[in-house]
Amino acid sequence: MPVRTVIEHGPKDKRSVAFALDWPGWSRGAKSADLALDMLESYRVRYRPITGLAGMAHELDASGPLEVVEDKVGTGSTDFWGISFAPASSEQDPMGEAEFERAVTLLRASWAFFDGVAARVSPEMRKGPRGGGRDRDRIISHTIRIESEDFATRVGLRIPEGAALTPDGLRQHRESYVAAMRAYNAGEFARPMKSWTLPFLIRHSAFHTLDHAWEMEDKDLST
Repeated sequence: MPVRTVIEHGPKDKRSVAFALDWPGWSRGAKSADLALDMLESYRVRYRPITGLAGMAHELDASGPLEVVEDKVGTGSTDFWGISFAPASSEQDPMGEAEFERAVTLLRASWAFFDGVAARVSPEMRKGPRGGGRDRDRIISHTIRIESEDFATRVGLRIPEGAALTPDGLRQHRESYVAAMRAYNAGEFARPMKSWTLPFLIRHSAFHTLDHAWEMEDKDLST
């Protein structure tokens, strides 16, 4: 089976992003659609450990080439960051039960991968333009806080500032986040998201987690 892939252009076509619809978090951006597709394919090997943690490595290994199934225009943030900021036409609510559980399993695997990387990389990170020279702990804090204090509010989950930055707080947040997404998918949350959808929220959460995990790997000074 080919990998269903979406191309998202910024409105001014300054940057594009390619992402795999069925593999949350496998997403890369570049200055053009062709370069974004090349970058996405090059990250297949880096995404494989996540599928291993999810028990789906055999499925990824059996998948075929990237196949573009949608080419769409995103938001101004797509132009600026080279990141997908809008759901694809097929990413609509609600999700089927099997689809939801599969996506959440890959999100949990993304969290586990991030935690593993955070535990083994050097506290000081290699300097460079990305991230403004942040060290490991600032990358970890940023990643967790954006998810727990921003993304999670889309499904009605609100926690005190910094509450997810302890090990117990992080575990509690992740369980609460999944529970809130499950309730949202079941129609138990009265206020639907305006511009986001649940499949996009899961995909964006996984992407943000993996993007910073790979950033830490790339800037690790212990290797």
